[in-house]
Amino acid sequence: MPAAATAFACERVLAENIADVATELRMIDVVDLVGFIRGESVATLEDLINSASELYFKHGALRYALTANIDLMWETPPSVSLNMEFCWSGVTAFFALRLDSTCAGVDLQHIHFDVAADGARPGERLAEAMAAARVAPPRPGPPR
Repeated sequence: MPAAATAFACERVLAENIADVATELRMIDVVDLVGFIRGESVATLEDLINSASELYFKHGALRYALTANIDLMWETPPSVSLNMEFCWSGVTAFFALRLDSTCAGVDLQHIHFDVAADGARPGERLAEAMAAARVAPPRPGPPR
């Protein structure tokens, strides 16, 4: 599978599995979220992300990767990008979770597999690891 198709497949798996977490994070007042990011309140951001992810994932599977970006302009609604790490069952994925007023998005930055698989596709391996790390299956429907 070409690299672009692999990245797209993995981004789709990530988006489908963390949509519930993104929805929880979007309930935080954007002014507070911007303040935590600008004030470099890493511990507060970690707590918020852990609180949102523990509803859907086992402890430690989904973590804040200690950096975030804000797109805050006068002429557009704010957008926040949180760098995240998923690590479970020998699969580690680094990605940015973008949150704005209407939706959330995922940008895969890097994925690593501890052991080479015999014929398994990266998207399938990521999906298996995410399923194993979940507390409950994702809600059906399109990513939110």
